Amino acid sequence: MYDCLYPHTIGGFERFYRDLAERLARHHEVTYLTRRQWSRAELPNRPVGVRLIAFSCGRELYTTSGRRRVLPPICFGIAVLAHLVRNLHRYDVVQSCSFPYFPMLSCGVVRALGGPPVVTDWIEIWSNAYWRRYLGAVGGSIALAVQKACIRLTRGAVTHSKLVADALRASGYQGSLTLLEGHLAVPAPSASESARAPIFVYAGRHIPEKHVDAIPVAIALARERIPNLRAEILGDGPERCKVLAEIKRLHLEDVIQCPGFVQWQQLDSLLLRAMGLILPSEREGYGMVVMEAIARGTPAIVVASPDNAAVNLIEDNVNGFVADSASAVSLAEQIIRVHAASPGLQSRTLNWYREHAATLSLDASVVQIEAVYRKMCALESAEEPC
Repeated sequence: MYDCLYPHTIGGFERFYRDLAERLARHHEVTYLTRRQWSRAELPNRPVGVRLIAFSCGRELYTTSGRRRVLPPICFGIAVLAHLVRNLHRYDVVQSCSFPYFPMLSCGVVRALGGPPVVTDWIEIWSNAYWRRYLGAVGGSIALAVQKACIRLTRGAVTHSKLVADALRASGYQGSLTLLEGHLAVPAPSASESARAPIFVYAGRHIPEKHVDAIPVAIALARERIPNLRAEILGDGPERCKVLAEIKRLHLEDVIQCPGFVQWQQLDSLLLRAMGLILPSEREGYGMVVMEAIARGTPAIVVASPDNAAVNLIEDNVNGFVADSASAVSLAEQIIRVHAASPGLQSRTLNWYREHAATLSLDASVVQIEAVYRKMCALESAEEPC
């Protein structure tokens, strides 16, 4: 249950949920509840083997500033409530993303009515300070209260990084918790260990906390040492205009390509020949694109931040580097380090992935999730009155 469906909404967790649904559907009956992200004249890109139910709750998720709209999640939560009440005993277990919270509140109501147990994916835990910065003093306080209520409602939690697991515990959660490390749905293609092209790739949304607008300046600074350096900045979002303005200001139109969102095959091909990935984000619940790059022998540059779980994926000078900050100067320093360490760094990155491939595969997470389902259903049976 999630209000986004890949590829209609592009993101690492969206890919994970789609891949997970398809993998579970090989052995189980799976229904995916989501928000309709396509026009009525379009056919949705349905996950293979999965029953897809989409509710009309508004197609625009974000404001022009990049903040999540409030009304679509509320409408989605109401639609989920109505559906689950109508199908109170249809499902053995519900797996829900914690964000955007309102569907979780609906699940709490349904559980009180005798509905199925709920497993909750906690991707991130937002602090009071971040909520206030995101929604203002009043809106942030309300959102924080809703987040706390959802934590209290959680009985079976799944997280995708130790950072989030620790934050969930610190927020008062004391129930069952499973850490999933496996996100890669298919084995990585054979990556070349030969020298890569001096290209650095960014892939993701263009929002303030990703600091995408720092990349053009970082490339310009690094080109003082690496004259043939280029970059591909993929994705879209409210900060895109700033990125394009920086590229134009620096006269890098022939150096930095900014094509928007691209098909996965194009990103995959680019990662296989790039020298490195650059992700100057201060907030990541996991860092899916970092792991996808590493699986292709492409080292990653990430940024030190207390809310950035992607830092935990990096071993210094083995599969990438951690920049001290998202400043252009700090990013440029790491770009130069990657270039200087190549091609040996790419070989070490690929070897690191090969050593950890079994743990990082989606198959490993499927085994864990099925165990969580069994545990939740067993607890449900034990609590039923004789």
